[in-house]
Amino acid sequence: MTTQSQVALKTMNLSSEHCNMSDWLRLEATVKVSVYMVAFSFATLITVIIITIISQNSKLRKEVLYILLCHHLLCISSYCGLGVVFQGMRAFLANSPVLVCWVVFGVQLSVGEGILFTLALMAAHTYLMICWPLTSVSFIDSIKYKILAGTWLIIILKNACLFLIEGTGPTQIALLKSEPLCPVVLNGIPARAIGMVFLFLLLSIILVSYSLIYKEGKRAGHFNRSNIKARKTVLIHLVQLGLHIIPTLLFISLGKMCGVFFFALNLVLFGAFAFAQCCNPLIYGLWNRELQSRLYHCMCRQLWCGHHGVTSRVSV
Repeated sequence: MTTQSQVALKTMNLSSEHCNMSDWLRLEATVKVSVYMVAFSFATLITVIIITIISQNSKLRKEVLYILLCHHLLCISSYCGLGVVFQGMRAFLANSPVLVCWVVFGVQLSVGEGILFTLALMAAHTYLMICWPLTSVSFIDSIKYKILAGTWLIIILKNACLFLIEGTGPTQIALLKSEPLCPVVLNGIPARAIGMVFLFLLLSIILVSYSLIYKEGKRAGHFNRSNIKARKTVLIHLVQLGLHIIPTLLFISLGKMCGVFFFALNLVLFGAFAFAQCCNPLIYGLWNRELQSRLYHCMCRQLWCGHHGVTSRVSV
């Protein structure tokens, strides 16, 4: 064997020895906790602004779309906040019990599914309001809270059943054992398969609703030059949806692998997903004309009050 071949073989052996999944997961968690912190701060700020605007108006508080929007924004903030907690437990090797790690991750996953579920409900509601305005208003208004309760019941029951399926393997002592690097739950083949089905079902509802909205708008003449923002809204929502779905599908299909390439790919996908979470409050919230006008009036009123107060003090 030549000296060059020996060096190459030795390099391969060293790289395989140093390819420790725990080290990669901890490094990944350190990066993710920083990104989650930025996303949580930004999303929470916009969420507080939008919910404050809606809560100050009795008309907006009763509308289904704004109830779903507030629910959606709270899910985003909660998801990013729980991401800070879980990834922080991993990055700082908190030695938390396995059961605690599973509960935190399971709640974060459930809230993340709530994000996509509310997007599907918002798309379906917009379709009904545009295509069936006379028959859908009173019906939706009467069952809006039942729909939200049913949504969370489905999410919780699904994840609880999967949690029990994956939790039957380890003993009770193993679940209470402390682990430096928090393991995840719902990572088996049944959970991945059901997660994919769940994802495609919600995605189908959103895409079918948008296509029907577009077809109805084109038929009625809504999508013309005078209302080009409606086209832009549909396009932006689809791009935003892609940033939600594509990274999630790749996360589920790829799983965790060791190496620089998979580490970089994972962070790129996570960056795209985190960017979507930050932009969601802007696109689904402040892109709304009603909220834009009310935010503008609120800012103008505050500026006027501040200017008036300064003028009064100067006069005195």
